[in-house]
Amino acid sequence: MAETTLVIAGRHYAIRCRDGEEAHLGHLATLIEDKSRVAQQSTPGLTEVRTLLFAALFLADELNDLKREVAGRQTSLPLDGDDEPSARAIEALAGRIEKLRDRLAARTGNA
Repeated sequence: MAETTLVIAGRHYAIRCRDGEEAHLGHLATLIEDKSRVAQQSTPGLTEVRTLLFAALFLADELNDLKREVAGRQTSLPLDGDDEPSARAIEALAGRIEKLRDRLAARTGNA
C-alpha cells in the first residue's frame, strides 16, 4: 500500500491507496480543490464542511451534464447520405443473423 497526502480546501489529508495510484488521486484532489476555491470565492466564510459540500455539488452537476450530453449523442445518431455503406453493412449482418437463427431453429426442431 502506498500513502499520499492530498490538499483540499487548504487542509492536508493523508490517504492510503494502491501502489501507483498516487498521481491519479492527486489529480482528483486538484479537481476538488479547484471547485472548493470556486465555492469559497463565491460565498466567503463557508465552513470546511460546507465548502466541501459545494465542491461536491459542483462536481456532481458537471458529471450530470456530461451524462446527459453522452446520452443525447447516443440517441441522436441519424444516418445521413455518407452513412449509406454502414447502413448496407448493418442490413447484411442482420440478414446473416436471421439465417443463422433459422438454421439453429431447424436443428433444434423449433422451426
